[in-house]
Amino acid sequence: MSTKTKEKIEGRVVVTRPFLGILYMQVCAVKNATNREILKQANIQNPCGTTLGWGTVHRKKTKDIEGAGQCESDSKRLHILLSC
Repeated sequence: MSTKTKEKIEGRVVVTRPFLGILYMQVCAVKNATNREILKQANIQNPCGTTLGWGTVHRKKTKDIEGAGQCESDSKRLHILLSC
């Protein structure tokens, strides 16, 4: 993989909050980023320290999780919560 391609992928998913408690983190990602792409970049940029790493992308709101929110700086990006 070329450096230019790697930079493009890393720019698509950026860690914005490395830790939210001990089980969560937040990324800012382009809206069309796949869960697989998000998890891969999260585990590269901010390893969580567990055997399985970051494993769940929370896009939808649930009873306990807010879900993805619009990035205030870029309408083409979302802030997404991940858990391990």
